[in-house]
Formats: sequence, structure tokens, C-alpha cells
Amino acid sequence: MSESENTAGVHAGKADIPDLRGKIVAAIKTVYDPEIPVDVYELGLIYEISVFPVNNVHVLMTLTSPSCPSAEVIPGEVKQRIEDIEGVNEVNVEITFDPPYSQEMMSEAAKLELGFL
Repeated sequence: MSESENTAGVHAGKADIPDLRGKIVAAIKTVYDPEIPVDVYELGLIYEISVFPVNNVHVLMTLTSPSCPSAEVIPGEVKQRIEDIEGVNEVNVEITFDPPYSQEMMSEAAKLELGFL
């Protein structure tokens, strides 16, 4: 998934939200699947980032599989990293498996890192 596709679901309601959105993406990029040496953003696990007025954040994401051993850890870590950003109010991380995850969702950088290119 390219960065433009990965960010298509971003909503804004305040003038400073683009800067906040960048901070959110940077925070998400510090979260790694423990079994894969690529961050969850580049893996394509983040489907949508929505920033609403009063800086409430909603993240729609998936996991590499419904039986992912890190299913409890990764969403909580994404939520915590976003909550740590100054100015963020409430954070909601929602997990979905629709559409199901596939390797095509990875960024070019992730595919390169994992040897798929």
C-alpha cells in the first residue's frame, strides 16, 4: 500500500491537524510486530487515521492474521504511543479483518526490507 493510499482515510477538523497527523504517523511507525522487523504502518496494517475536533483520534487497523499472537499487544501499543503525543485527547483503536490483510498492502520500503523486491 502506498503512502497516499494509506492516508486516504484521514479526516481533519482543525488547522493544526496536519501537523498532529504527522506526529501520529511518526508515533505509529515506532510500533513493530515482534515477529517482523518492519513497523506496523509500513506493513500496511493501518487502514485509516481519523483526527476529529478536540484532537480525538480513531485508528482503524488490522493484524497480519486473526490468530496473530500479538493481537492483544500491538493495538494497545499503537493506542499508547498516540496517547503520548501532546495535545491528543481520546484515542480509539479499532481492529478489523475486512479487507483481510495481504502482502500487497505493504509499502515498497517494507517489501524491500523483507526481501520481497
